[in-house]
Amino acid sequence: MNRRLYPLAAGNFAAGTGMFVIAGLLDPIAADLDVSVSAAGQLMTVFALAYAVLSPLLAAVTAAMPRRTLLLVGLGLFVLGNALTAVVSGYPLVVATRVLAAAGAAMFTPTASGVATALAGPERRGRALALVMGGLSVATAIGVPLGTWVGAAYGWRATMWLVTGLAVIGFVGIAALVPDVRIAVSDRLGERFAPLADRGVLAVLATQLLMFASAFAAYTYIGSLFDQPLAAVLWAWGVGAVVGNQVGGRLTDAYGPRRMVLTGLITATLLMALIPVANLALPAALIWAFLWGAVGWLVAPAQQYRVVAVLPGNVPVGLGLLSSAQYAGLMLAGVTGGLVLDGYGRAGVIVLAVGLGVMTTVFTLATYRPAAVRQEVPAG
Repeated sequence: MNRRLYPLAAGNFAAGTGMFVIAGLLDPIAADLDVSVSAAGQLMTVFALAYAVLSPLLAAVTAAMPRRTLLLVGLGLFVLGNALTAVVSGYPLVVATRVLAAAGAAMFTPTASGVATALAGPERRGRALALVMGGLSVATAIGVPLGTWVGAAYGWRATMWLVTGLAVIGFVGIAALVPDVRIAVSDRLGERFAPLADRGVLAVLATQLLMFASAFAAYTYIGSLFDQPLAAVLWAWGVGAVVGNQVGGRLTDAYGPRRMVLTGLITATLLMALIPVANLALPAALIWAFLWGAVGWLVAPAQQYRVVAVLPGNVPVGLGLLSSAQYAGLMLAGVTGGLVLDGYGRAGVIVLAVGLGVMTTVFTLATYRPAAVRQEVPAG
């Protein structure tokens, strides 16, 4: 099974690198396009907003398309969008190409998760989701630092070509190894949003949005929160994310998603409150970053497992909505974190991140009932 899942993980690795590497390229992008660093940073916001809005819309439009074909079309659009980003001139055109790349990612990532669950079966669902979504966590540990280095050495457009090449590798792997699977998908736009009438679905999506708003309020502006070498801190976070994502899948299969979600939320919130302590010395910062990345990514496969559990007959729609909630949280983090940083400095950002973490934990405790665990933990 893993042989069929690795190309899906490779596609997510390219998508994650393309999304998050922009944060490490803001200065050269701003200089090249003759805009402010803040305006360059909005390229990430545009990507997140486009992904959140387009994911359910494109899922409805492409409902009749075979899943394997949809994976290839999505990665193809992502390749095209990043290649155009590498060659166009002028800020408005670059913004437009980021929307195109986001459209490709919005088609690919939820579909990859749906295909992974279909290929794996219930008893290995958590591990399959962890492997495929592990591409995103590995991107934070390897793709983003590599892309940032390439941008510093050869220019930010070279990094966009790197992302394009990574996506091509995923495209070839899917074409060669991933079989087509049959997943029932509705082509009615109203039905794409019908799950929002279910309180259980809304609870999962709200947790996802708040969780990412909390974590990325700190992560997006982590350079303003630490006096230690930023590259080293981000690398440690990325390594922790890889470990947490893989361990999280196995623990989700073993103990159920509720325990993993709450463990990750509570521990991540406590770690964000300890940022001032972690900033005292580099070893402390590296240990802190590794742990924060690990516990944060414990939640990712568990949240996907929750969606599959509450929408067993409509998995692609549920995963698409989950991705939209995630990117909406990223957008909220970028906007609110920036405002708080300007008004209250690093202490304000820490308070914001911790406050959102507490809110997410309380909300999840109130809405995610223990009785659901008995239905979701696979037998044996």
